[in-house]
Amino acid sequence: MDPLKPNLDENSATAEAYNVIDIEASGFGRGSYPIEIGVCLANQECHCFLIKPESSWVHWSNQAEQIHGISREIILTHGISVREVAETLNKLLKGLVIYSDAWGQDQSWLMKLYDAAGMWPNYKLETIRSLMNETQLNHYHSCQKQAQDKLHLRRHRASSDARVVQYTLSLVQQK
Repeated sequence: MDPLKPNLDENSATAEAYNVIDIEASGFGRGSYPIEIGVCLANQECHCFLIKPESSWVHWSNQAEQIHGISREIILTHGISVREVAETLNKLLKGLVIYSDAWGQDQSWLMKLYDAAGMWPNYKLETIRSLMNETQLNHYHSCQKQAQDKLHLRRHRASSDARVVQYTLSLVQQK
């Protein structure tokens, strides 16, 4: 079984699925940049892109690397260009609304990617908070723990995190 496409119980199978994005970065705050983007679409299709940094992107946080486990060497060796990532995201997400659990950070990193690529996103990024009422917001963290336990995704990587957020939203909808 593919852990990014779990067998959902019958209640969550009826819940609406959302398009979700997650971004891992070189660090936190000023000077940081996206190094991996994961997208899980409502149809359960997931994509993940390692990003080769632009030559001017030099900020690196060892603390961030310890969290996501992606070394600068890995992105330099296996990353793809910002242009290719931006083009692929625009093809995958054209006209869609895509949700983030860290909208402020992810918006900043996406715009840094698109600016470097000389492009604009053709989709809309929204916060997951807009999908939940107060009761659901209060249950989000317990549902997230449930989703993590169900999915068995222990790696802190962009596509895994996007899938956990997506599944968490399906559980929260039942509240």
